[in-house]
Amino acid sequence: MLETFDLRTVIIFFIYGLAFFSMGLAMMLESRRTPLLAEARVLRPLAFFGFVHGMHEWLEMYLHIRQWFKLPILPMTPWLRLTLLVISFSALIFFGMQTFLPSSDRFFKRHAALSAAFLLLYAFIAVLVGISHQHQLTLQLEEADALARYMLAVPGAGLAAFALFRQASQTTIQRERFRLVQNLHLAALCFGLYACTQLVVTRSDLFPANFINQAAFIRWTGIPIQMVRALLAIFITISMIRASQVVEDERRWQFETDHRQRLEAMQQAQRDLEEKEAMRRELLQRTVMAQEDERARVARELHDETAQFLTALTLNLVALQKKIAHDTEAGKILEQINALSRDMSQGIHRLVRDLRPAQLDSLGLVAALQYLADDASRQAGLKVDLQIQGHRRRLDPVIETVFFRIAQEALTNISRHAQTSNAWVYLTFEQQQVILKVVDQGVGFEPHNVGSKSRWGLAGIAERATAVGGRFQLESALGRGTVVEVIIPTPDTSQGNQPEDGS
Repeated sequence: MLETFDLRTVIIFFIYGLAFFSMGLAMMLESRRTPLLAEARVLRPLAFFGFVHGMHEWLEMYLHIRQWFKLPILPMTPWLRLTLLVISFSALIFFGMQTFLPSSDRFFKRHAALSAAFLLLYAFIAVLVGISHQHQLTLQLEEADALARYMLAVPGAGLAAFALFRQASQTTIQRERFRLVQNLHLAALCFGLYACTQLVVTRSDLFPANFINQAAFIRWTGIPIQMVRALLAIFITISMIRASQVVEDERRWQFETDHRQRLEAMQQAQRDLEEKEAMRRELLQRTVMAQEDERARVARELHDETAQFLTALTLNLVALQKKIAHDTEAGKILEQINALSRDMSQGIHRLVRDLRPAQLDSLGLVAALQYLADDASRQAGLKVDLQIQGHRRRLDPVIETVFFRIAQEALTNISRHAQTSNAWVYLTFEQQQVILKVVDQGVGFEPHNVGSKSRWGLAGIAERATAVGGRFQLESALGRGTVVEVIIPTPDTSQGNQPEDGS
């Protein structure tokens, strides 16, 4: 019967120590995370209590196993057992004070001082009791153990219970975390009962150990007090771990909420950016159209008024020249004036075509590009090979204007900087987009090291393409020529499905 009882006691001590050690590990891990359950400085004393008290119970288990296997025992082992007990319950007192009282830096020293006062009072009384039992080491240790439970364990566990109740009430006020409140209440209740079990100590002459002791408890209940403590330790550990899990769930929920809010903020920022980009493109498009409208107006005025005046002037000069044909000197002067008038008329006509070629409005993009190629050949001596691919069709007037101006700028850059006499213009009609590519085999350049004038020209091409939702791509290298490519989407429109004139 004794062996069965001892085996059961060993198992109880093992489970008892494992429960508190597991709680210490859980609280230590929780103290290293975001302080939602409690601050790290509050949880660490509780974790320290779990570790040390768990080792104390495992040392008790070793002392029982030692009797079976006749294992040696060091002289300091009983004192080590008492030291672990005192240190663990001192940490529990410190935990209770930090949780119950404010835990700012201003109160930290006060908590430590109060905990030290408990410890010093216990040490003083333990020394007095030990003096009364000189040469009786067993009695000294038993009464020191009883005093540690009366003066440290009972107030420590009681403070812990009261502190956890207070923490639960604060949690209810701050957040509706009912599972956390329930687990904190259960842990507090178990700590309160655990404080009561610490009144049951080894029988001695010390009051009230001579009435309430382990032997009497076994007579009354039939079970050792260690079993009750182990069960309470299990409930405390389970409650604190569940409270930690609730906090972890809330921490995860907060993380997901913050992540969702950041994602929504990023999406809103993306939408705002897209709206601003759309407004910018619309503004650029309106700017391009305003420029083209102004060019068209100036071209019409030059064509309708100035050109007509010059034509009338030329006709009048011819008539005047016939009337004074007998005056050779005057005829020469009139001939010079007539030549200047013709040159002026041709310059104005060329200016009108540069401002707004009539082919672009009446015949479409292909005809305008052909005119541009012919004009480059006449004016700059640049041989331009224009190649049209795909099914030709009229595009939106804005898109046609953008393509024409980009091709005009690209050919101008070739004639000025490429040092070549050949260029190729490719216009490809696809179902959902149109591609313009201007190629030369000139000297080329490094795109990142271009001059200010060329940079502004390329920026103008890019801005025009972007204004209609297109993409601009530039490829160039020294000695390898240049490729300017613009891709513009062309959604189906009523005008876009019409073939070009003459196609």
